[in-house]
Amino acid sequence: MTKPIHLGFKPNLSPRQMFKLGSFGGTYWRPIYSSITKKNYKYVHKKYPKEWWSGIPEKHLSSSAYDKSINKYGVKVGTTLEFWESKKWIKKSHPYGWVHWYCDYSNGRRSSDDERQIKRWLGLAGPRGRFMRFLVTQIIKKKAKWDDETISPKIRQVLQHWGYKLTKRDYDNEVKRRRKSGTTSTQKKGKRIQRRSKRRQGKKTKNRFSFF
Repeated sequence: MTKPIHLGFKPNLSPRQMFKLGSFGGTYWRPIYSSITKKNYKYVHKKYPKEWWSGIPEKHLSSSAYDKSINKYGVKVGTTLEFWESKKWIKKSHPYGWVHWYCDYSNGRRSSDDERQIKRWLGLAGPRGRFMRFLVTQIIKKKAKWDDETISPKIRQVLQHWGYKLTKRDYDNEVKRRRKSGTTSTQKKGKRIQRRSKRRQGKKTKNRFSFF
């Protein structure tokens, strides 16, 4: 794994915090059959430190039925494990998916899948992550505050499932980036217009004296 990618991986919610807030409708660690490994799995979360799950009801961890009221933002998001398996996004090392990998990673375990999983996180929740930027866009459009949880609750819930919660610092940095990008784009456009104008003037001058 390249060093810059490793250093850029900075989720701000630990596995415990994700589940303590309320995630996956309480079903993430439910018993499953993996079509990838051809095995059954049950209570996999029990292998992690007990303090991770202290004070979190088991129904918030391994329920068989999705309950959106458990989720932090009270909405249902996500697709089925079967869908993820069909897309070949699930690897044998972590049959439950990204959060399974993240729990191992947070517990000090490294694997050959680290770079892929970190790239996935960066693409969704990192500084250039599409979901993070979409959330900022919605906040700006609705002229709301960065921490107004009524703005895009589904996007916020998805980001939480990826170990991230928008912060004021990240929001401000993204707004500044857009302003700077907008200024740069305007400047570049202005220079292009100036170049085209000069070319047109040059052609007019050439045509005016073409009879010499």
